[in-house]
Amino acid sequence: MTTVDGPIDLTVPQPALLFDLDGTLVDSVYQHVIAWQEALSECGIALSVWRIHRRIGMSGGLFLQALQRETGTVLDDATLSRLTDLHAEFYLRRAAGVVPLPGARELIATLHDRAVPFAIATSGARRTAMTAIGLLGIPEGVPIVTRDLVERAKPDPHLFLAAAHLLQIEPRHCFVVGDSIWDLLAAQRAGALGVGLLSGGYGREELEAAGAYRVYNDPADMLSHLEEVGVRPRR
Repeated sequence: MTTVDGPIDLTVPQPALLFDLDGTLVDSVYQHVIAWQEALSECGIALSVWRIHRRIGMSGGLFLQALQRETGTVLDDATLSRLTDLHAEFYLRRAAGVVPLPGARELIATLHDRAVPFAIATSGARRTAMTAIGLLGIPEGVPIVTRDLVERAKPDPHLFLAAAHLLQIEPRHCFVVGDSIWDLLAAQRAGALGVGLLSGGYGREELEAAGAYRVYNDPADMLSHLEEVGVRPRR
């Protein structure tokens, strides 16, 4: 029998948080859905709002692939490029209506105050994402990874792997926080634990089935349960 006389010194890295943006930190899902619907309508494609919502959170390219499959429509490269540009144009027209989700700014401020490493990793392009990011009071130096910076977006893990790399923390020591099943599938593929938020419109059971080990209503709810993701008060 081996006995231990004193405490065992184990150095465990502080967990890092990798945040999605739309529907996770800012209330922008509606604006993206309507922007896509308008862009599609402009190109003569009718698609129900609920079908668009189910794809928010994945990359625009994969969204357009799914669109072609579901509608039986084959789109040429010029139309695909036009749809992407139109979506950005129509979204930015509504950007003034985007606001931080309850508790988002407070959550970010608390993490910064406690020296908890965190990053933003969004499937949105920089031209649409930065207007929302500017609402959050993100401290200087926090990594922000947008779709433009990686080869593939969610449900591929590239965004979260890139964010963990910039933080110099292994993905297995990270928690991915997102509102969609695409965030959580990408988290699993990155080797990180997933935390789901209901603020993007997906249900609790959907998020749990996609891999969320905890589900909260919104950033404010998560803020009040930070100990559940290993974030402790600063000593």
